[in-house]
Amino acid sequence: MSGDRVVLVDASIYVFRAWHSMPDTFVDVDGRPVQAVHGFLRMLLGLLEQERPGHILVAFDASLESSFRNQLYPAYKANREPAPDDLLRQFHHCRQLCAALGLPEQADPRFEADDLIGSALHALRRQGFSGLIVSADKDLSQLLRRGDAQWDLARNLRWSADEVRERYGARPERIADWLGLAGDPTDNIPGVPGIGAKTATALLDHFDSLDALLDRLDELPFLRLRGARAHAARLREHRELALLSRQLATIATDAPVATEPDRYRPCPVRDEVLAPLLDRLRVGPASRRRIRAWADSVGAG
Repeated sequence: MSGDRVVLVDASIYVFRAWHSMPDTFVDVDGRPVQAVHGFLRMLLGLLEQERPGHILVAFDASLESSFRNQLYPAYKANREPAPDDLLRQFHHCRQLCAALGLPEQADPRFEADDLIGSALHALRRQGFSGLIVSADKDLSQLLRRGDAQWDLARNLRWSADEVRERYGARPERIADWLGLAGDPTDNIPGVPGIGAKTATALLDHFDSLDALLDRLDELPFLRLRGARAHAARLREHRELALLSRQLATIATDAPVATEPDRYRPCPVRDEVLAPLLDRLRVGPASRRRIRAWADSVGAG
């Protein structure tokens, strides 16, 4: 099975992107906006046409307020406004479309889409698979290993594990350590006050890991690093906050996902479900032709 690849889609980021960028003139048969659904469908069809995946998982977020991380740190992602009901409705339609198209899709109340992706890749990597992660989210770069790639589809940018250090300031296996130091305001992960991205990179370049840094803090004041003595004092004071921040930033690999490769194979399109769904969402003829081409390719496979 060596050489197989699984495409892992961080769906929510593309639903949100479409929600903000597409005009709300896209409406369903009841006149309700479905712009996020149409934008997501266009993205998804482009992905399927370009990659023709033999194995795929489309992962959605359903845990923005019930994630296990919220139990560890109630302020996790508390800086984000709750998704409006209209957007939640469109998320539901996006999942319906994936299922009707025969694409394995999943959401979980305790685990985020990142965790589902990480767990699926962890399970399949042991069976000879590499991963193509479709997302612009830097957090997911921590999953990359030799043979994997990440693809920011909207900007058509791809990078490998070897390119993560130059792109984000830390090697893939140290991204969580880096975020433990620098924090991540997007997710409301605090990090260590007074330590920013450049300092986090310099510290990890020297000490290699957060654990080694905390074990060898006595060395830090003597480094040729601006503010080294102050950084050592901050780390002594906020040691537990750094470890908590790393825990929040670490993608889980034990979420409840399928471990059998066949569970990630696209299935034949469910026309009896898809046709009325496309009618309700008022999907146009151009997208329907693209859907039919995908359906024919899956049937032929």
